Amino acid sequence: MNPELTSPSSPSDRRISVLARHLVGVEMDAQNDSISAFPTSGSDSNSVFSHVVRGPEDPILGVTVAYNKDPSPVKLNLGVGAYRTEEGKPLVLNVVRKAEQLLVNDRSRVKEYLPITGLAEFNKLSAKLMFGANCPAIQENRVTTVQCLSGTGSLRVGAEFLAKHYHQRTIYIPQPTWGNHPKIFTLAGLSVKTYRYYDPATRGLNFQGLVEDLNSAPSGAIVLLHACAHNPTGVDPTSQQWEQIRKLMRSKGLMPFFDSAYQGFASGSLDADAQPVRMFVADGGELLLAQSYAKNMGLYGERIGALSIVCKTADVAGRVESQLKLVIRPMYSNPPIHGASIVAAILKDRDLYNEWTIELKAMADRIISMRQKLFEALRARGTPGDWSHIVKQIGMFTFTGLNSKQVAFMTKEYHIYMTSDGRISMAGLSSKTVPHLADAMHAAVKRVV
Repeated sequence: MNPELTSPSSPSDRRISVLARHLVGVEMDAQNDSISAFPTSGSDSNSVFSHVVRGPEDPILGVTVAYNKDPSPVKLNLGVGAYRTEEGKPLVLNVVRKAEQLLVNDRSRVKEYLPITGLAEFNKLSAKLMFGANCPAIQENRVTTVQCLSGTGSLRVGAEFLAKHYHQRTIYIPQPTWGNHPKIFTLAGLSVKTYRYYDPATRGLNFQGLVEDLNSAPSGAIVLLHACAHNPTGVDPTSQQWEQIRKLMRSKGLMPFFDSAYQGFASGSLDADAQPVRMFVADGGELLLAQSYAKNMGLYGERIGALSIVCKTADVAGRVESQLKLVIRPMYSNPPIHGASIVAAILKDRDLYNEWTIELKAMADRIISMRQKLFEALRARGTPGDWSHIVKQIGMFTFTGLNSKQVAFMTKEYHIYMTSDGRISMAGLSSKTVPHLADAMHAAVKRVV
């Protein structure tokens, strides 16, 4: 053995020798204790996460989980809001395939990070699509638009911004509304309250209740508005009612926060479905808008959307954008490039845009036809009740009026899956499956109270 290692000749050598022995001892102790100190298997009683309880299934996505487990050949999933063809298959629009092919063929394209605010061309075209080509707010640079992760991400970024920079922390949401809305706003730091919207007796809009509740809201409160095709009810205000809502909100200084998930998908017309939002922009007031391309371009999995904030001046809009960047950067840094590139390619090309509007109207028309077929099937069976609301409601969903017991009965006896509040996705129906659904609804109404 080297004598220099056994008998250190200097104080520094001795210190190194002691340290080496200490480290060897620590390493051996760590090896002996590693299994007990840091368990990676075995009983969960040793886990630092053993107190964590199993979370409930999402009430909407959980429907699909249950559906997938059902071996029945006649099962029908009407829970999730995703368009299906007449054959019950997911649809990728032809225009989307064309746009993607253009992107693939463009050898100059790279996969670099986008800016925090996203693809500039996408943002500009998205604002134009919603607010109109000749919108004064856009021409005056009073609109700031940032690319976000579909509608959900747009809502969350907008809510986080409001929680930090708006003087009111209370947001009023319609009762009922999309199940994710209260969670998004609560986690962002806003206090959530509701205003009356749906009237179960008429299966239509409770306009008087809506007006009364907004009238009693504190000045400056935020109000969530579904731009069109209200989810889950399919009940929208008329143009005249929208105008009354606008006047009431502006007179009380209430802040509109529009959620637009179905532009063009409701009526088949992009301009018609944007009218409520454009009414508010035209009066010169401020507002927020969350925009999604999941439904109207079928880009569900691309998670592509935008948040626009209409401000009083260009200077304010610039400062608002600077703060939106500070919200986005620690949240997801910057958005993905592919979905935004698809949307931009379609919106900027006249031929692709026109093809998109044709395909979009075809989707909307098929849903409208499913409404008519279901209504006629229930009427032919003599199903008790007035089912005219099915054809009066608009968009992807119908609020049937069925209660949770009737829904459970339809799932058990007919293998039809839907949310417990009686909401069904009309986009999941086909001419072949309408009779099965009508049979189930008829039996549920007759046999279950």
